[in-house]
Amino acid sequence: MIEGGRLRRALLGTTATVVLATALVGVAPTAVAADARSQQWYLDAMKAEEIWKKATGKGITVAVIDSGVDPDRPSLKGKVLKGWDAAEAKGDETDDYDGHGTTIAELIVGSGAQGGLRGLAPDAKVIPYRVSNTELQNEQTVNAFDMSEAIKAAADSPAQIINISMASDYYSEEGRAAIQYALQKGKLVFAGAGNNAAKGNKEQYPASYPETIAVAATDRDGSVADYSQHGEAIDIAAPGTDIPVYCDKSLTKYCPSYGTSFSTAIASASAAVIWSAHPDWTGNQVLRVMFDSAARGDGWEPGTVSNYLGHGIVRPNANISRNEGNPGDANISPLTNKPTGGSAAGSATPSATAPSATASSGTPTAAPSATASTQAPDGKQTSGTPVAGSNETSASDTSDSGGGSNTGIIIGAVAAVIVLAGVGVVIARRRRTA
Repeated sequence: MIEGGRLRRALLGTTATVVLATALVGVAPTAVAADARSQQWYLDAMKAEEIWKKATGKGITVAVIDSGVDPDRPSLKGKVLKGWDAAEAKGDETDDYDGHGTTIAELIVGSGAQGGLRGLAPDAKVIPYRVSNTELQNEQTVNAFDMSEAIKAAADSPAQIINISMASDYYSEEGRAAIQYALQKGKLVFAGAGNNAAKGNKEQYPASYPETIAVAATDRDGSVADYSQHGEAIDIAAPGTDIPVYCDKSLTKYCPSYGTSFSTAIASASAAVIWSAHPDWTGNQVLRVMFDSAARGDGWEPGTVSNYLGHGIVRPNANISRNEGNPGDANISPLTNKPTGGSAAGSATPSATAPSATASSGTPTAAPSATASTQAPDGKQTSGTPVAGSNETSASDTSDSGGGSNTGIIIGAVAAVIVLAGVGVVIARRRRTA
């Protein structure tokens, strides 16, 4: 049944479990690692090395709508195409004002060079679209419609996937129309569900628009993260806790952090590797296979969608290595059950007015470090001990303890869905990282 354009779902009980049939097991990180890759436990859990034997994201482009992307990071060399600064602030789309967007890009396409992050889709490309968060809005004059305009520009670009690891408490007609436009262009738009489950659990946008793929976050053991927002908007889940992210002003040091920002990047990368394995598919077919092959529990009734995990936890290897999931109708969206436009990955063409997708040659300035204020709770490191980057000279950064553990609890065969009961104060900001 469809109501309000979104597939309805039954609320799974507190004892619902998710069985990760392919043994999603990870390895515990060391206390201080030599590089970020050794802290990326979820790549081992998702059997990334097995995925990469058959699909690496080659031929797929992901639009990253965020704080900007620094193309000069070693892990991103040659992977960042020309984008657009929708914020119209100082600098351009290569000037990442808090490091968040560069982290997201690396989680999707990073090569791992010189100790950097290894993306789940390392041969894909990214197009950066810089938008403002509340802190930047308070500091500079910015384009008030940067988010909706960035989405439209990304929809007109060669990108097949749009990643939005940002969230707002407020519904926007312009934002909704931009997402609808992207869907009709055949794009997959992934957005973070938000991190305030225990603080009111208010719907976040653009994740809560029916045409957006709302991504929840899971912990190392496969449980819904306690911060991850829930409700009928949730479509799918991905690892989002204890993820290494940039945590210093010069973008050379990583610290473990958490948030649906990162689960969104991992979901986007999952779509990229599946699409690269099936370049003749449309976005509808890629998404339907992601839903069909997601990890679900033994007691999970077929056709039922969880308010906490959506269709389940992303599991791209289930399709890539074992051909799980039915792609179904190429022109019907699994989000709305309505026809959409778009085409297969190999036939995507840019609009005449879209930003050109050529290699970025800008020389970005050093971005400031992400603070708990600008990125709460993503910006809160879960440990005061950073993961060393290629140019790390100091390990002195500390911050509040976050919502994850570094003790090496790994995703096993069964994971319980956590139900949150607390209601708190909603943070009154216009936009923040998801």
